Amino acid sequence: MSTYSIRDLEHLTGIKAHTIRIWEQRYHIIKPKRTDTNIRYYDSDDLKLMLNISLLNNNGYKISKIAKMSKEELYEKVLQTINKNNNYSDQISGLTVAMIDLNEEQFEKIMATNILQLGFENTMLNIVFPFLTRIGFLWQIDSINPAQEHFITNLIRQKLIVAIDGQYNNYQNPNKKKYMLFLPDGELHEISLLFSAYLIKARGNHIIYLGQSMPIEDVAEAYKIHKPDYLLTIITSVPEAEYIQAYVDTLGETFDESEVLLSGYQVVGQDLATSENVHIITHFKYLIEFVDNNTVAVEKNY
Repeated sequence: MSTYSIRDLEHLTGIKAHTIRIWEQRYHIIKPKRTDTNIRYYDSDDLKLMLNISLLNNNGYKISKIAKMSKEELYEKVLQTINKNNNYSDQISGLTVAMIDLNEEQFEKIMATNILQLGFENTMLNIVFPFLTRIGFLWQIDSINPAQEHFITNLIRQKLIVAIDGQYNNYQNPNKKKYMLFLPDGELHEISLLFSAYLIKARGNHIIYLGQSMPIEDVAEAYKIHKPDYLLTIITSVPEAEYIQAYVDTLGETFDESEVLLSGYQVVGQDLATSENVHIITHFKYLIEFVDNNTVAVEKNY
């Protein structure tokens, strides 16, 4: 079972450690466990409880009233609050609990409510991607397991595929641009690439989606067939840091008749040198600007 320090709870719930201790003593909301060496820790049930308490407390419920609620009543109040509230932090907390519980029904309710209120694009930008950042933190502190992470990211992936498929593609439009999207060989983190495909297709452009783990030689073969205006790839973990510059150079040289758009942890802010046709996209908002206007604030290094 995953374990958390009081500082982990503070970071994930927004409730100060001092406040958590007061609530423990005054209202007996949770009781920390202790290791054999008498170090305090909390488990996944404690985290879920504190996320729910934080959500209700932030929406005007007094802690004294929350402390008297049964687990069933607390859960019902949380769902009611999430369904009527578009506070991003609350929605992210709700998704976190859905992930920990492997609760697809709660995930679906949260996503459906927010897509209805905000639209799909804003839901992804303001809720889902900040939630994915939280997942990254939970990985760092070893507080979620692969089943939980795979469960939630596959649900998000399904939403993206359906959204992409729902966008009309006018193949006869002579003004549309052609984008080829792929991940480098060995790269499997696909969520950002799928969302990029959605953003591009939703704006009337044509996408050739090659997907995960594409050797550059195979991308080059597809490139010869389709001659896209732009190539887009997102580099999260592969190639590794010492090989990134060479990979970026190869992309610029191999696809010198097109514009190459790069993003991801391995390229953004890494002080890479780029050729004239290679642009580093630092944020989705810049990709949106690029697609809308064919101009973008890019990170260029020479």
